[in-house]
Amino acid sequence: MPEVYAIDGIVPVVDPDAYVHPTAILIGDVIVGPGCYVAPGASLRGDLGQIRMAEGANIQDNCCAHCFAGGETVIGPDASVGHGAVLHGCRVEAGALVGMNAVVMDGAVVGAGAIVAALAFVRAGFEVPPRAIVAGAPARVLRAIAPEEAAWMAAATGDYHDIRRRSVAALEAVDALAHAETEGPRLKVAGAKPLYRTRS
Repeated sequence: MPEVYAIDGIVPVVDPDAYVHPTAILIGDVIVGPGCYVAPGASLRGDLGQIRMAEGANIQDNCCAHCFAGGETVIGPDASVGHGAVLHGCRVEAGALVGMNAVVMDGAVVGAGAIVAALAFVRAGFEVPPRAIVAGAPARVLRAIAPEEAAWMAAATGDYHDIRRRSVAALEAVDALAHAETEGPRLKVAGAKPLYRTRS
């Protein structure tokens, strides 16, 4: 069970079809919708405003979602928030991807199907156009995404839907082995390859 805390009588909501890792932290006005995946170490702090994940969204390891008083942070349907990213009072629209260790600030909007590159800083109030790639600090629009990049994003999102299903069905706390098993089972999982391979 994840670490779930009420504040001022406001209790987080997790849809029964979502998966929230036991090391994730949910505080206050947090809504995790159906089919969502919340990874280890993620912190969704609804202690000043609402944090909302729409159906099929995922927020990955060690991400933080927060906002100023009266604000909200919204992660749209099938949107992905990469490892270590920070969302603060912003909106990530349907099918968009926020890359690893990116920061998206207050009032910013990441348009549907857009990509925020890893390590990008999306300044307050900036609007990333739908199906565009932004990168840099501050983030600037580079170009429209290519069809193969859109296909890659859809496949990667599908991987997180699969991880959610597998986590619900088979993730369990165990004691580590003392030695590697030379003949033991290995993971055999089909899924998206890194984007740079798709581009080449």
